[in-house]
Amino acid sequence: MREEVVVPVAEEDIVDDIMSSDNDTESDDHLDDDDDHQPIFDQPGQLVSPLDIKASRKNALLRLRCRVEDAILGGYIYGKNKNKSLSVKTITEDLTGISLWGVPLLPSEDNTRTDIVLLNFLKAKDYGVYDAYKMMRKTLRWRREFRVTEILDEKLFSPDLEKLWYNDDGKDREGRLLCYNVFKNIKNKELEEEIWGRHNHHHECLRWRIHILEKAIQQLEFKQGGVNSVLMITDLGNSPGNAWKEVRWINRKMMSLVHDHYPGIIYKNIFINVPVWFSTVHALNLRMITQRSKNAFIFVKPSKVTETLLKYISPENLLAEYGGLKKDKDVEFSTDDKVLEISIKPCSFCLIKMPVKEVEVTITWDLIVVGNEVSYKEEFIPDDDCSYRVMLQEDKKMVESVRNSFHIREEGRIVITIDNPTYKKKTAFYRYKTKPSVPMYMCLK
Repeated sequence: MREEVVVPVAEEDIVDDIMSSDNDTESDDHLDDDDDHQPIFDQPGQLVSPLDIKASRKNALLRLRCRVEDAILGGYIYGKNKNKSLSVKTITEDLTGISLWGVPLLPSEDNTRTDIVLLNFLKAKDYGVYDAYKMMRKTLRWRREFRVTEILDEKLFSPDLEKLWYNDDGKDREGRLLCYNVFKNIKNKELEEEIWGRHNHHHECLRWRIHILEKAIQQLEFKQGGVNSVLMITDLGNSPGNAWKEVRWINRKMMSLVHDHYPGIIYKNIFINVPVWFSTVHALNLRMITQRSKNAFIFVKPSKVTETLLKYISPENLLAEYGGLKKDKDVEFSTDDKVLEISIKPCSFCLIKMPVKEVEVTITWDLIVVGNEVSYKEEFIPDDDCSYRVMLQEDKKMVESVRNSFHIREEGRIVITIDNPTYKKKTAFYRYKTKPSVPMYMCLK
């Protein structure tokens, strides 16, 4: 069973929204209030076209489109104009090209991506038009005040920081983008302090985290059946125990910003290799968040990393360092190669057979067992009973993914024997392929 610890949000950061979603006739002046609202955690699947949704939701989308267009053309999408010297015409000219996440917001432009963005806000507010509109206005206002558009162009961050995150070219099981944020290789003390916001650099560190998210958003498509959300994986394997206050502050702020201003963008935020101290700190406040919130953030202990990630990512798309089959610059396999699955009963042996009916070829295979705790051996068994078996790997305890190869000179099969001495059922994933080759001794001749 997966062991997960859910991230709580501080009580002072969660306040009930005093505006009702049914109050569609409310004056726009009230939207300038800076009252906080309780973030609602969206759980989007594949976003759908307006033509594929219920009539009531279609109606909500149409009403939101009208509100947004009126606000843009009226020049008050950010709020009422307090500068009397600016005419409505001047403001309108400045706002007709307004966009969010690279998507134009003016509905009359008839951009299908606009509806996808609007649906994100509607879903976050349970299709309450006024609340969704208010959330969007606050998002646009925050992006302007926080200077989000400038973050992608900033050169203020250390080059080492850029190496600690990357967007993988793989996808999760539902086709979402994978984004990794890795801290486990931090060895430089100064870099550690910069990352975790020590010495009063909290806000710069927060801007760096937004920088990461904005770069991931650049790769989203915002179209039906496309890549519309991100699966974020944060590796805390080397997070500093002596900076837990800074870590907690930054993560709490980041969670609040993501759910207030990035609805539907992050499908799941999975924290892996979580230290005990980090889990303990966040476990104290579990009663302060709703059940819906618990599904948005997942904290995973080191012993459960592979098991948890495989629930969201297929083995061929999961990096080898996290128990998957994907290797950097792999010339043997690609994510298109078929991966087979087999279950191993408790306290039993399991045989994996890979037949080869060609000669003068090389067979290459990958093997992983979720959770390890097994031993294995590999051998080649020829079809001809008069030929000798070839032991390729004697009994060995499995500690990571296995890759091996063998040149075939006669028909036969590769047999991998897996011994599961535990009382737990295990799952193994493997793949193999053959290609024509010349044995090494022939090349030497």
